[in-house]
Amino acid sequence: MDILNTSYLALFLIISLGFIVGNIKVKGISLDISAIIFVALFFGYLGAELPNILEKIGLILFIYTIGLQAGPGFFESFRNQGKNLIIMAFVVVVSAAILTFGAIIFLDVDKPIAIGLLAGALTSTPGLAAAIDVTHSSMASIGYGIAYPFGVIGVILFVRLYPKLFRVNIKKAEEDYKSETQVGFEPLQTRNYVVENDGAINRTIGELRVRSMTKGVISRVKHGESVFTPNTQTVLHKGDFIKAVGTQEALRRIELLIGPPEEVNIPLGKNYVVQSFLVTKAELVNKALGELYLRSKYNATVTRLRRSGIELAPSPNIKLQMGDKLMIACDKEHIKQVSDLLGDNNSKLSDTNFFPIATGIVLGIVLGKVSLSFGTSFEFSLGLTGGILIISMMLGRLGKTGAVLWTMSGSANQLLRQLGLMLFLASVGTKAGATIVETFDKYGIELFVIGAGITLIPMILGTIVAKFFLKIDVLSMLGTLTGAMTSTPGLAATDSMTDSSAPSIAYATVYPIAMVILIICAQLLGLMGVLYF
Repeated sequence: MDILNTSYLALFLIISLGFIVGNIKVKGISLDISAIIFVALFFGYLGAELPNILEKIGLILFIYTIGLQAGPGFFESFRNQGKNLIIMAFVVVVSAAILTFGAIIFLDVDKPIAIGLLAGALTSTPGLAAAIDVTHSSMASIGYGIAYPFGVIGVILFVRLYPKLFRVNIKKAEEDYKSETQVGFEPLQTRNYVVENDGAINRTIGELRVRSMTKGVISRVKHGESVFTPNTQTVLHKGDFIKAVGTQEALRRIELLIGPPEEVNIPLGKNYVVQSFLVTKAELVNKALGELYLRSKYNATVTRLRRSGIELAPSPNIKLQMGDKLMIACDKEHIKQVSDLLGDNNSKLSDTNFFPIATGIVLGIVLGKVSLSFGTSFEFSLGLTGGILIISMMLGRLGKTGAVLWTMSGSANQLLRQLGLMLFLASVGTKAGATIVETFDKYGIELFVIGAGITLIPMILGTIVAKFFLKIDVLSMLGTLTGAMTSTPGLAATDSMTDSSAPSIAYATVYPIAMVILIICAQLLGLMGVLYF
């Protein structure tokens, strides 16, 4: 077919048909962008060929953007989210890798296909990228394509059936989780108080150290008929009213410090407004909020900070990130100055500077080529995937170096990641499609069974460890399972069963860790296979 001999036409035809197939839903389940690899396998079987450079470019863009996104969450989860979820993710991924190694050794499955089965069983395209990189074979995509469908369906069935099989009361689990996490990221509340406590009368807000003592913020003060935004020099008089913002615990402390709550209207004066501003200036990234001196310079008070969908209580020490949304109360004459200071330019979030991207990729490629020798027969290097992943995670965590902003907006990251993924899947799929018939003739149904085992057995082991050893609540456990299996459809199935955010928080914590562990396991499996054989 002439169409198959025109590489650029075949490429975009594969991508377009892949999206059509990926959008087909069967009982709410779809393949999404991963359907491209199945279309590419078919085109490869028909004889289509794509340039090798597309695979490398796609791999580099995909892994680099994944690392940038995962970096902050990966490092923060070790420090903040507790070891139990990490242990569970380790159990799931490593047990899957052990099963894969067993398939190579005892069932005589070709190493590239086996590592591809591992990536498909855990629905991990980064794992597939690592598999192809370490084995130098597109055969890994055959294993991925065989195991992936059950990897998607198996996780969904497991999380949906678990509460029914074990008679878990989801509503009770929601209540239990809520009671255990009251000191977590609570929604911020507002409440009004009257100044009555002797210790607060005729003292300034600075002297009372309201922010450091209570972790709350006084956003307005009503003195007589005058309503204004206070600063540290504002004196509180007996009978004044204040509006405070903070968590439930912060508001309780403000009551102890200032006085009892009062049902009173405290409207802003005609010269004041409350408005949200976006942090879009690169020079503000990693700068502490207190370093902006908003209150002293502009008589402005930050009452809320929203980041990645979570509302945080603002404090002088909190480090700003690109895209943070600050809710600020200030007088009208200073609005433009505050806006200019923060940037507040929504279009800036979609701008992409390619210099940091290219520089980061170069550093990753160089690191991947560094080889460590242990004796005369053992040599180890991170390879293209490992080097780029580690560098991009470090840069994502670092955020900014001088005037160079390593991170990018979510929309820009998503665009580059999808571009890289499409190129990668189309290229490796067409290569694997050329030999898919011979592979099926050799293995038959065996690969499907092995892939299903690599999907189900680690989830069962992870559930046992979570339930009987780590004592993880069921909502977090289900979210952790979907994160460890890198299954977004599985998370969607879990979320549909509950109104709690517990599964999403667990998923977000575990996903980057599981992804990194899986890539490391793929690298080690490739190395172990070499040593063994």
